[in-house]
Amino acid sequence: MAHLVEQMAYVGDTPWHGLGNQLSPKQPLEVWRREAGMDWDILESPVHFKSNIAGHLGSIHTFPEQKVLYRSDTKMPLSVVSQRYQTVQPNDVIEFYRDLTEVSGFELETAGVLKGGRKFWALARTGQDFTLKGKDLVNSYILLATSCDGTLATTATPTTVRVVCNNTLTVSLNGAPMAIKVPHSTKFNPDVVKRDLGIAVSQWDDFKYQMNLLSQRKVRWKEAMGYFMGVMCQLDGEVLVPEKLPNERALRVVQDLYDGRGRGSELESASGTAWGLLSAVTEFVDHHKQARSNDNRLDSAWFGQGAQIKQRALDTALQLVA
Repeated sequence: MAHLVEQMAYVGDTPWHGLGNQLSPKQPLEVWRREAGMDWDILESPVHFKSNIAGHLGSIHTFPEQKVLYRSDTKMPLSVVSQRYQTVQPNDVIEFYRDLTEVSGFELETAGVLKGGRKFWALARTGQDFTLKGKDLVNSYILLATSCDGTLATTATPTTVRVVCNNTLTVSLNGAPMAIKVPHSTKFNPDVVKRDLGIAVSQWDDFKYQMNLLSQRKVRWKEAMGYFMGVMCQLDGEVLVPEKLPNERALRVVQDLYDGRGRGSELESASGTAWGLLSAVTEFVDHHKQARSNDNRLDSAWFGQGAQIKQRALDTALQLVA
């Protein structure tokens, strides 16, 4: 089976998704670009087509409104987009972190390429970590990701990783992710994104405060079941009755993770708390959700259905402490 991950690199322990080539710490960005499989450029070509006319070999024509994006190394096509489409190069994603790593103390921890080059990202630890009661450590990161097929805007996202179980969670406040998005109809300006991201990161203390509230909010069994039903069995905004659950297996798994089988579920911060509810869902999405492969699970957890489930889990948990 073909993998979504073309190539990637990481430092430290094996990432939660179990993929990649290990690097030693403090590597130059040039090494990251090569080892993460991002040492190529996206090139452009006009769209051409052949008209087949009976009795003739046909003729080649140009469709000027569209262009083909393809890799400079393999010449493999990536997508067909409009002429207005603003391309972000793999090296742009790596270079985004140069001053952050050299001046601001960030450390790159993983970077790589998905879907043959149609999507790529880099993740750096910011150092703005926090600990919930019971020594439950949560590290903070900035994820920069983009695509060249229109499936993802260039997005800089504050992200957390709960160390005890390697669960990932997008930082959001008041139901809105603190992500900075640049559509491909607009030229990517890294300095503007960093400036705007600084505003988002300045709200980090508010997010930490909310997570502390979750770790202190005790929940009853009925509340826990209502939470999991609302998060895991939602369909078109409605919660279905038990005999019609579309996701019964997932519901059972998150209940078991919350009830003691989850990594870190025994910690004071998570045992019988709203933080434990949220952590059970994030662990399910990152480690237990059915997927064709680990790289499919990574793509879903960061950019697809899994990310949507985790956002719904966070929003629903915060309603318990509103």
